[in-house]
Amino acid sequence: MTDTEKLLIFRNLVDEHSPNRDVELELGVYLKLAANEVLRLAFPYDNTQTAVPDKYAMTQCQIAQYLWNKRGAEGQTAHGENGINRSYEAGGIPASLLNQITPHAGVPS
Repeated sequence: MTDTEKLLIFRNLVDEHSPNRDVELELGVYLKLAANEVLRLAFPYDNTQTAVPDKYAMTQCQIAQYLWNKRGAEGQTAHGENGINRSYEAGGIPASLLNQITPHAGVPS
């Protein structure tokens, strides 16, 4: 990915009020972030895997949704205001989602 592409993605993620905002691009970025997390956990010693296994497709979508919904409150562990209280299970992705992913193990040939 080029620096220009990275800048475009970053700009879309942080500037909600931009007239050039591309929501489809943002959604794709969150799906990619979720895919990277699934692959990192499912294949901890195999960097050649590039596709999320079908059995983790819904987990990928749930992680992407979680990340999308946390926008603007990343890292929040507690918040209370006018009778509304928020806290997150973890500073990053909740363990309840990550625990659904079983690491793949194998013996090198």
